[in-house]
Amino acid sequence: MDLKLTGKTAIVTGSTAGIGLAIAERLAAEGVEVTITGRSQSKLDAAAEQIAKVGKVNPVLADPATAEGAAALIAAVPEANILVNNLGIYEAKAFTDISDADWHHLFEVNVVSGARLARHYFPKMLAKDWGRVIFISSESSLVIPEEMIHYGTTKTAQLAIARGLAQQTKGTGVTVNTVMPGPTRSEGIVDFVKSVLPEAKSDEEAETLFFEKMRPLSLIKRFIEADEIGAMVTFLASPLAAVTNGAAIRAEGGIVPTIA
Repeated sequence: MDLKLTGKTAIVTGSTAGIGLAIAERLAAEGVEVTITGRSQSKLDAAAEQIAKVGKVNPVLADPATAEGAAALIAAVPEANILVNNLGIYEAKAFTDISDADWHHLFEVNVVSGARLARHYFPKMLAKDWGRVIFISSESSLVIPEEMIHYGTTKTAQLAIARGLAQQTKGTGVTVNTVMPGPTRSEGIVDFVKSVLPEAKSDEEAETLFFEKMRPLSLIKRFIEADEIGAMVTFLASPLAAVTNGAAIRAEGGIVPTIA
């Protein structure tokens, strides 16, 4: 299927690994010139080398979780047709152990980083009457995990920002949506699972126990692959998804039990 993305430009934050890298690769393969961001030059270079095998890539060493990093990214890439706010962090921590600093840090990385960039790029998209803003949230935005309430709260906040921005796109060619992945295979997911399920004796057992004990509502009973999310996001970024606006798209393997 031709997604009609050739010649578009995109920014994907947190894109040196995992879901962000998979999104950037998919977009590049569809003819998009993709700007990727990261805090580590070595990881940024490795990701850029991988993406360059399928398309055009522009690596920018910047951390949008800080005002300085966002300013550096905006200076390097003043305009873009597509903004994918993927940057995010998570951790397991008992609610009573979550300090004020923890709350502020997760909001700065997961919420404020995307708001900063949308504040700059979204008006430019409206002025040109075409653009895509996509926030990468989580199923935890709707089914708050008791082991990381602060994370779930930040992901709910992303849904609110995206919907609020979408309300401002009426009658334009701009859309703002959120994608809610479920637990996705990444560099840190197995270590995370083993930290909350120390009885697991292998990576395979950790995955099985995680879905049995901690995400029993999952219908697929496995980790999602990053490229499965990349495919969903790439479609939403395309002109073919013009009628999807203000939506929170589930890509979580059936963990959310409601029908709407």
